[in-house]
Amino acid sequence: MLIDKSIVEFLNETASSNPVPGGGSIAAQSGATAAALVEMVANLTIGKKAYENVSDEMKQVAQKAGVLRAELIKEIDRDSDAFKEVMAAYKLPKNSKEEQEFRSNKIQACTKYAALVPLEVARKSYEIIQLSKEVVNTGNKNAVTDGIVSAMMARTSALSAIYNVKINLSSIKDVDFVERTFVEINKIEVYVKTIEKEIMESVQL
Repeated sequence: MLIDKSIVEFLNETASSNPVPGGGSIAAQSGATAAALVEMVANLTIGKKAYENVSDEMKQVAQKAGVLRAELIKEIDRDSDAFKEVMAAYKLPKNSKEEQEFRSNKIQACTKYAALVPLEVARKSYEIIQLSKEVVNTGNKNAVTDGIVSAMMARTSALSAIYNVKINLSSIKDVDFVERTFVEINKIEVYVKTIEKEIMESVQL
């Protein structure tokens, strides 16, 4: 599994000529990193006398971010696995009409799943950037730049995932699914860009 590799091994694998891990897995990894930074800022706030009034809030933030981090770590392999399933579907035999129909349906099903995986990454990254805003606004000011970086990473994760959704949507014939998904990812894109801008403008260094 990709998540069992060291950072160096993971990056070497990414840099190789193998198609996976690719942008989708990197998007998930970026989101997990963003969540980890949110947790760090929250944990650096909890227990500090100057931040006693927000300690309970930061505990909740750390807990939410921890759950999202664990989920996004799983998405790193899920994305690569989804790509492999799509490739396997394209390699199915197509000699008879029945085989062609089965292959076509399998390709569509696998491609739809390959779109749903990065969609989940985008959704989770949107949740993370909201937590980033909380730690930047009310967390330990000595770690404010870590909160800002978490927001940047969450935005990058969401936008990267969205492009991976789009590339798969271009091959999906289910018009209703495509339209609904486009509406959702367009909203997420606007939200994460707006929140990041608000965070950046709220901090003077």
